[in-house]
Amino acid sequence: MLMDYFAKRIIPCLDVDNGRVVKGINFVGLRDAGDPVEVASRYNEEGADEITFLDIGASHEGRGTIVDMVKQVAKEVFIPLTVGGGIRELSDIYALLNVGCDKVSINSAAIKRPAFIEEGAKRFGSQCIVVAIDAKRVGSGKWHIFTHGGRNDTGIDAITWAKEAYNRGAGELLVTSMDADGTKAGFDNELNAAISQSVGIPLIASGGAGTMEHIRDAFTIGHADAALAASIFHFKEIEINSLKEYLKKENIPVRSV
Repeated sequence: MLMDYFAKRIIPCLDVDNGRVVKGINFVGLRDAGDPVEVASRYNEEGADEITFLDIGASHEGRGTIVDMVKQVAKEVFIPLTVGGGIRELSDIYALLNVGCDKVSINSAAIKRPAFIEEGAKRFGSQCIVVAIDAKRVGSGKWHIFTHGGRNDTGIDAITWAKEAYNRGAGELLVTSMDADGTKAGFDNELNAAISQSVGIPLIASGGAGTMEHIRDAFTIGHADAALAASIFHFKEIEINSLKEYLKKENIPVRSV
């Protein structure tokens, strides 16, 4: 059981827009990848450790997350489900937890009002609060936080913000490299390592997965605790079971399928 405690997690991500799972490159050029309920159910069966559901249009469209769809997904999934997009109030978190999600991912609302992280952690527990960080490189060893689906540069330093989120009670950080997102050229392991070594909570690496080696490197070089990917799983370029067998051979602890 000790192995399970330290196991690295594999997390498929469902980016949902207008009721469909989509995937783009650098946050644009979206391509349809199926029905959210069907896709989530498949990952549940294939051995994913968790599933992340991101309503990618909610924040910049100024609306809430699609709670009814989350309810349908939660009925089909028996592994932890994280939901993000359009979460601005404690009532939004309550509504999502009430229909079956396990954790919420907050981004724009936390940057706009950092105390929201503390309020959420105090009310629902740190384990429920994932702070999403969409970062873009702006210089050597320097990244800024972007919001609203990568549309807005906040000017906030990513490492500084990661530390603040941790200090305010976040239970995990979901770090997406906007430079790598959808490119399948590998994670930004420099970014992930810099953040991981600055905080005392798990880091989920996101953006850039293209090969099994990339996911291995996210753990060994980027010091991530979990690797999140979308298109390689959606379009069956890599199967989760095969990925876990590969990682075991690379001496990376993973939960068996």
